[in-house]
Amino acid sequence: MNDPAHPREPSVTKRGGGDPATRGRTTIADGVVEKIAGLAAREVDGVHAMGSGFSRTIGAVRDRVPGGGGTKAGATRGVKAEVGEVQTALDLEIVVVYGASIADVAGAVRENVIAEVERMTGLEVVEVNIAVSDVKLPEDEEEEPESRLQ
Repeated sequence: MNDPAHPREPSVTKRGGGDPATRGRTTIADGVVEKIAGLAAREVDGVHAMGSGFSRTIGAVRDRVPGGGGTKAGATRGVKAEVGEVQTALDLEIVVVYGASIADVAGAVRENVIAEVERMTGLEVVEVNIAVSDVKLPEDEEEEPESRLQ
């Protein structure tokens, strides 16, 4: 029964089939991709803010209101994602710091956004469209509305 010349291999019961990574589906919400892209764009030197002047003003007001969304809403400001099963396309609206090369900033934003979204989600980024909506001038004050309360 126990032959030392032919040790018995333990019996392995295979459950399911194939690689565990292929057993099921992962879906990624548009908002998740938008947050990743927004944070990646903000990391680039020369990007002052994301979104149009109006959306930044509304966001600044929302940030001051308790429960208004604050940083969660701010992370996706100026970003719109369309997410499929294996691909995504992004539209970003940015404000560039005066003096920075818009072409260079846009290229760096595009590279960083593609790298981070693909790394974190596994989705293929098919396009990143960038609209520069404003230039931040050195003498411009921060675009925060004054509070009506004292």
